[in-house]
Amino acid sequence: MISADHVRQFRHAAPFWLSLAVIPLVILSATYGGWAIILPVAGTWWAFSALDAVLGRYSENPDLETPDDALIWYKLITWIWLPVQVVTLYGMIAYVPGADHLTLAEKFGVFLGVGVMSGSIGIVYAHELLHQRNAFERWLGDLLLATVLYSHFRTEHLLVHHPWVGTRRDAVTARYNEGFHRYFLRVLREGPVSAWRAEKALLARRDLSVFDVANPFWRYAALQGIAILLALLTGGWLGLALFLFQALMAVWQLELTNYVEHYGLTRKYLGDGKYEPVRPHHSWNADHRATNWLFINLQRHSDHHYKPARRFPLLQTYEEATAPQLPYGYALMGWVAMVPPLWRRMMNPKVRKWRADYYPEILDWEPYKRGEFPVPQVR
Repeated sequence: MISADHVRQFRHAAPFWLSLAVIPLVILSATYGGWAIILPVAGTWWAFSALDAVLGRYSENPDLETPDDALIWYKLITWIWLPVQVVTLYGMIAYVPGADHLTLAEKFGVFLGVGVMSGSIGIVYAHELLHQRNAFERWLGDLLLATVLYSHFRTEHLLVHHPWVGTRRDAVTARYNEGFHRYFLRVLREGPVSAWRAEKALLARRDLSVFDVANPFWRYAALQGIAILLALLTGGWLGLALFLFQALMAVWQLELTNYVEHYGLTRKYLGDGKYEPVRPHHSWNADHRATNWLFINLQRHSDHHYKPARRFPLLQTYEEATAPQLPYGYALMGWVAMVPPLWRRMMNPKVRKWRADYYPEILDWEPYKRGEFPVPQVR
């Protein structure tokens, strides 16, 4: 029997379920083609950015004493997303290659929308799941990442990004004046290598070889191989090409978000190869209401780095004096980042103000900008 408490809990969690609206938008784009191709983009990035302008910011913090069983409706949307995404993804792969009413360009346009589903939502949910401590949720996260061929993100994010954010050891900390397009190519090159080295070092501390079955890269390869094979069997060579395209679009959105989250923010070098601990001011934050629904509070990013396993409905926001704030939500900031001169005009003054506010004792930032300080060593 559904109690009043269950109804109240669902009502509070319901805005985060709006992500499901992208599924009919993807289906409509494939059904009609033409102008309908923009529906998944319009219904996510554009619509939620517009809602931010209407609904404004939400700066209240949830009660950290909320019992875990009261979060069931928040957890459930992340649990069901894997089957929803897999059915939609492979359903589109089965349908679109043979859809005679769509031109080849329209077919790839449809899969841009599929990439919005698997990137702006799927990877964000995978990120939430990978940070949990139980095997069930981590497996859901692994399977979601396999559908976008970015399984190494689990290792890179947990073993490299979180411990080394704000230093040159972390590939996804965007450097001051580094444009997004150059950053994207650099991360695609450095991220997998960094993740492999992190797993290699972890295995070495257990006296295990990289060829041991304990190395998760073998699991990553198997899951990604299955995802590719299913795409080929379902949609032929064109289906495989469309699958690869949506994976690229999804990864592009992930790294666009990574770029925005830490652009230009560095940890203070303490000497002897050591850096200060991670603090709230080492992440850009946005407490805009609607885009936090879309990105399940990922924009409360400082608190995520403070308590990585904290579930998204409990993430806290911070005042400007404690952590730097973005002028807009991630969706709109991502569009700005695609135009590097515009991005630098908007964000470089904010980075310089951040330096003056948090590190007035540092008078020369050139060694940080040139990356002259040593890469921190593995603890």
